[in-house]
Amino acid sequence: MSLAYEQHGRAALHLAHAASLAPSPHNTQPWFFVEEGHDHGFEIHADRERRLALTDPGGRETVIACGAALFNARIAVRNLGFRPAVDLLPESGNPAYLARVGFAAHAPVTFDEALMAGSLAHRHTHRGPFGPERVAEELLDDLRHHARAEGADLQVVHDADQLDRLADLVRTAEDAHRADRGHTAEIAGCVGPAGVPAEACLYHPDCVLLAARDYLGLVRQFAVPPQKWVSRTGTVVVLTTPYDTREDWLRAGQALQRGGPRSPGRLPHSTPRSARRARGGSHGHRLRPVPAADPAPRPHEPDLGHPTARARRDTAPQ
Repeated sequence: MSLAYEQHGRAALHLAHAASLAPSPHNTQPWFFVEEGHDHGFEIHADRERRLALTDPGGRETVIACGAALFNARIAVRNLGFRPAVDLLPESGNPAYLARVGFAAHAPVTFDEALMAGSLAHRHTHRGPFGPERVAEELLDDLRHHARAEGADLQVVHDADQLDRLADLVRTAEDAHRADRGHTAEIAGCVGPAGVPAEACLYHPDCVLLAARDYLGLVRQFAVPPQKWVSRTGTVVVLTTPYDTREDWLRAGQALQRGGPRSPGRLPHSTPRSARRARGGSHGHRLRPVPAADPAPRPHEPDLGHPTARARRDTAPQ
């Protein structure tokens, strides 16, 4: 977590802590935060020095991660009893400046919003097989609802032929990455105390239907996984947005994090081209195997201050 300002306000530290709990590519945390002073505003910036040059050459994954951090900051503002005022992409000449979060009118936090804030620290990524149980339709409906609330869409891949096609696309993308020595070295460098814990990568990356990242080089040791549990892949969902702009990437990150605490699944992903082929006209961002869980009643709609790219002289259209 990095926060730029000589004397940080207590609210800014609260927002920075919440934002830093967001998921990011291989736990690189490619962001830094800026306080405008006296808790007048909180800025989220992409940190180019933390971007993985080979894994994320266009910065797409970085911006999605910053979108997840933005959602956490919005939740933190609500947890302090205010409505968040959000400005996306405030400066056209500064593409790394992704969002500004301010404090709007006072509004007491609801029970559901406080529950959501409390769940942020418990989000985690599971890399490996899931249980064979089916995911309840109520939970899937809940995840769709939360994705739509952030301007995204969540598609559940039920059809076996579509799932096989999707697995082939993910396999093609993953094979391309594994064949690149620079890329494999970059991924391996992410394992450690400050990155992805080694104990979280012990399953063979091909042990389920969707190929995953090979952090520990297990494919070089075992070309075929000792065990394969196709039936334990989990329910696969695809998160999409209408377009593939930076604003859409931010939207995808917020939708990802909004549903994240409800489904702590593994997050393999294909290249953007493969994702578009899988979803037709929409733009895929994440493939998520969702583990089975007891369905919870849908909470009241959180008052999270819908992010907008407001028309300003220094803001270019997306």
